Order: sequence, then C-alpha cells, then structure tokens
Amino acid sequence: MSENRKFEAGIGSDFSKDPVRIVFITKKTSAKVRGVLRDQVMSYPHVVLREIIAFELLTIVLVLMALFWDAPLEQLANPLLTPNPAKAPWYFLGLQELLHYFPPIVAGVLIPVLIIIGLVAIPYFDLNVKGEPLWNARRTPRLRIFCGIVLIFLMFFGVYKAWSIFVTTAIIAALAVAGYFVPAGRGSAIEYLRSRSLPWWLMTWFIIMACILTIIGTFFRGPGWSWVWPWR
Repeated sequence: MSENRKFEAGIGSDFSKDPVRIVFITKKTSAKVRGVLRDQVMSYPHVVLREIIAFELLTIVLVLMALFWDAPLEQLANPLLTPNPAKAPWYFLGLQELLHYFPPIVAGVLIPVLIIIGLVAIPYFDLNVKGEPLWNARRTPRLRIFCGIVLIFLMFFGVYKAWSIFVTTAIIAALAVAGYFVPAGRGSAIEYLRSRSLPWWLMTWFIIMACILTIIGTFFRGPGWSWVWPWR
C-alpha cells in the first residue's frame, strides 16, 4: 500500500474477453456489472402462447396416432414362456446392444459411469466458449493428438469386434480430419465441416452412435440376439 499505483476502472460483461476482473467495493455499495442491453420480449404472451400451440399440436398428433394405429402390445406375460430375444424398452436398446459387444462390467458399469463423470466435469474445464474451429490453431499438434486418440478407440472397438461402432467412429473421424487438409473456400459443405469445433464433433458422434445402436437393437436383432434382416 505504500507504493503509488495507477488503476484504471472499466465496465464490461464479456467473460471471454475479460476473464480476470478486479472489483472495488466500498461501504454500503455492491459490485455492479453493466451489460449491453439487447432486444427483449416478455415471456407472456410471446413464449407462453408458443408453448400452448406446440402442446396442442402434439396432443392432436398423438390422438390421431392412437386412432389409426394400435399400440404394439403382446399377449399377457407368461412366466413359463420367455420371449426370444427379450428386448428392453427402446430407450435402453442402445445399452443392450453395447452388452452384446463388451463385457457387462464395461458396457453396464464403466461406460455409463464415464459418461456421467464427463458430464459432471464439463463445467470445470475451459470450454471453447468462442466456438472456434477444431483446426483453427495449433493444427499439427491437434491433428496428432486427435488421430492418436481415434486410433486407440478403433483398436479397442476392433478387439471386441464392435464393427458398427468401429465404422461409425471411423467415418466421423475421417470427416473431422478432412477439414484439416481442405483449404477454406472450397464449397459450403466442406466449409461447414471446417468451421465445426471439437465439442460439436464429440456431441455429433455421441448422438449418431446412440441412434445407430438403438436402430440395430430394434430392427436387426433376432433370436439369441443374432443379426437378422427386418424384411426376412
């Protein structure tokens, strides 16, 4: 406090530009950050009316489906007659498909726990808040790390012969790496892939993988969980 230092005060609310702030608080005064005022609308009636319309449309669609299509119910449960295969509800068929490839401890415990830990740990990491493309900076080191991680996962899937996961992961990784070699301005589709960030690629892989596993478990698994074609 003995030195005379010069401080400049400023007002800002953009955390990506000003990650570190110093706030001076005096007695009977609270810290205040003034943001940029943008166009705003009231939740009622703008949002509430849209939600009511969406709810009514969804109700009409469900009623029409109930009138023209019967629910796919089977006969009463018989403890002496077990269906083959015994399939879980559709929202668990992706997990049941994983149990076909990996040991129960891996598919039923390890993978779900890792997903939950990842979701919990996301807020504690420095996320790409600006949405910068994957190959925007440090291109060569990122390419080496990305390819190394993808190869490890592909080897893991290949050992357990999870070919559906293997092929899907390889295709998505190839599309991501294509943005590294293709220069800018080569078409809207390529430019769209080049501008995607790493979180976007991870979420895309997760969603596509969950859909594919669910579709395979629903339509392509028959007695003994063997592969069957749905039209046979």
